[in-house]
Amino acid sequence: MEYAPFEKKVWLSSPTMHGEELEYMKLAFDTNWMSTVGGNIDAVVEEICKLTGNKYAVPLSCGTSAIHMAVKLAEIKPGEKVFCSDMTFCATQNPVVYEGGIPVFIDTERDTWNMCPKALEKAFEKYPDVRVVALAHLYGTPAKLDEIKSVCDGHGALLIEDAAESLGSTYKGRQTGTFGKYNIISFNGNKIITGSAGGMLLTDDEEAYNKAWKWSNQSREPAAWYQHEELGYNYRMSNVIAGVVRGQLPYLQKHIAQKKAIYERYKEGFKDLPVTMNPFEECSKPNFWLSCLLIDKDAMCVQERGELSASYRDEAGKSCPTQILEALAKHNAEGRPLWKPMHMQPLFKDNDFVSLGDDVSADLFERGLCLPSDNKITPEIQYRIIQIVKSCFE
Repeated sequence: MEYAPFEKKVWLSSPTMHGEELEYMKLAFDTNWMSTVGGNIDAVVEEICKLTGNKYAVPLSCGTSAIHMAVKLAEIKPGEKVFCSDMTFCATQNPVVYEGGIPVFIDTERDTWNMCPKALEKAFEKYPDVRVVALAHLYGTPAKLDEIKSVCDGHGALLIEDAAESLGSTYKGRQTGTFGKYNIISFNGNKIITGSAGGMLLTDDEEAYNKAWKWSNQSREPAAWYQHEELGYNYRMSNVIAGVVRGQLPYLQKHIAQKKAIYERYKEGFKDLPVTMNPFEECSKPNFWLSCLLIDKDAMCVQERGELSASYRDEAGKSCPTQILEALAKHNAEGRPLWKPMHMQPLFKDNDFVSLGDDVSADLFERGLCLPSDNKITPEIQYRIIQIVKSCFE
């Protein structure tokens, strides 16, 4: 059956607003606290610490600035290697490069699509002096944290936990963003809780908290004039942005429930197709930020990808991410390829990549895609999306 394009764009993951956000933004306006201090910031810091269990939270302009603060706290030196998740957005490791560090990318495992603990152990065999591991939780799914932590602890390595995509996700009942020495979350416009921008550094280390707070405030010293004795950054969160986050936070569990329902409808709708959904372990509860699809190897049509474009050859009974994404776009729905692995990026072509030999990251990128996962998708709209995907395999 042929469907007409959706009248309104069906987004991958757009902000879902409720009204309270505007009230807190207006509060900032009415009280004239429009800068980087104010009641909204104080309230968000308190609520995030209560949610995650971290003792301290530094409110920042974005998740990337939070990672940069974590990297500085880890005292990464120029030329020093850092083990990083391979399948993630570039923000996880770019701050390593800001400080002159050299990312070494660790391959993915298939059970959660996150950093492979066995590949991480292999990386330590090759580079035993590495002190820092930067781990990201892909699409809201917790990594194998017990195993990752065990490897890190066994080599005396510090863990930076990038929980930008996984706010509200738990591993064995414990919130992500609490397993590292330094942890980060993001309130970017497409995240499960948004401020349109913003992020936080989370830690239990009071000294680290004080350092990051100072650095993010241009390293201003406590003098009546502007006194600066070390390099600082303008990484502060706005009280207006914090107002949006403050209005969003009461809806976190509702957003997670909506995302989970979307995931489960896709899983049921695709049960007769040669595909699987992004996996997770039974001991974890993802926030289901994005629902993703992986096509079986023997059901892949021929697909070719260059650096900036892709093409495919139509084959009966088979499909590929490029075909499905083009079909969705034709119907005014947004999908995305999976994150292109960092070791495949031209920017990092000279960086080392450690795998167990089968390059799981590249395989997932070749066969996987992100489906429209917006909270506001109705079952009727999702049914049509499922039918569009099914038509690609006819």
